[in-house]
Amino acid sequence: MSVRVGVIGAGSMGAGHARMLNGQIAGCEVAAVTDADAGRARGLGDQLRGARVLPDGVSLVRDARVDAVVVASPDPTHYPLVMECLRAGKPVLCEKPLGTTSAECLEVVEAEIKLGRRLVQVGFMRRFDPGYEAMKAAVDDRRLGAPLFLHCIHRNAVAASYTTSDMIILNTAVHELDAARFLLGEEFVDATVRAGRATSAAPDRRPQFLVLETASGVIVDIEAFVDAQYGYDVRAELVCEKGAMSLGQTSPVHSYASGSSGHALHPDWIGRFDDAYRRELQAWVNSIATPGKPVGASAWDGYASTKTAEKCLESYRSQRPVRVDVGGRPSFYDGAQAMS
Repeated sequence: MSVRVGVIGAGSMGAGHARMLNGQIAGCEVAAVTDADAGRARGLGDQLRGARVLPDGVSLVRDARVDAVVVASPDPTHYPLVMECLRAGKPVLCEKPLGTTSAECLEVVEAEIKLGRRLVQVGFMRRFDPGYEAMKAAVDDRRLGAPLFLHCIHRNAVAASYTTSDMIILNTAVHELDAARFLLGEEFVDATVRAGRATSAAPDRRPQFLVLETASGVIVDIEAFVDAQYGYDVRAELVCEKGAMSLGQTSPVHSYASGSSGHALHPDWIGRFDDAYRRELQAWVNSIATPGKPVGASAWDGYASTKTAEKCLESYRSQRPVRVDVGGRPSFYDGAQAMS
């Protein structure tokens, strides 16, 4: 039976998910869409052949003809909509963040545990990127020995005008925080954040440099720079006792022209992680059809990454090292992907 998916949010992320679900993901159909901008919702509904346009997110979650929900609406709506999905007993794929605070995320964790069923997946799509998966496999089988360092770079060409220095940690570097937790299979115990100087392109915000240590002593550094001008550039290098691994280039060709040699960069995250989004959505749909086999980042991962980001923000504001303690992961979240 085809899973009838409702999509909340018709912006670039929600519309991208809806189109991918409707044309590239097996075993599902987009049954309904909604957006605070009714015109935008109608426009998306018209593209999807048969998808109904509903007035709001709560109506969509409660609709009997919707089996599962994708939440891709603005960040402050995530927590209440995910809680509504739990009350309705419906699987939900929520784009990050799970909540705007770790306290909200922890409420989701507690509600899901009380329900007794894993229904929440958080949209940390890098867990489905082949490069990160290969690194994860190398860590798990110790083919290169124990990990020592993880170097991460996250650069955007141009950030939205409303982006603040705080948001660079909470909305950008949080991807690296979750990816590191996924790769290394452990939590962080301390964090230090230093701000670089503001650039002429963005004098009101500052690039961030994060240095964290895991419980076993692995050092992770993250450069988060959202005004790099030249394109979307995500890199990672894992250094182990007997070797190292880095993410491969994302362009299928290497070009030589006009006195230069190189490869093209994607303009944003959607192009760079298109395959990861596709694999994430297919795995989510498959997991709905096979209850008891959740995949991807869990509600606990949503909480732990947000809590860690909050501690990094505390270090940024104080310019001092801080301790990180997310608490013990409940046994309810054992299994599936490591750290999920």
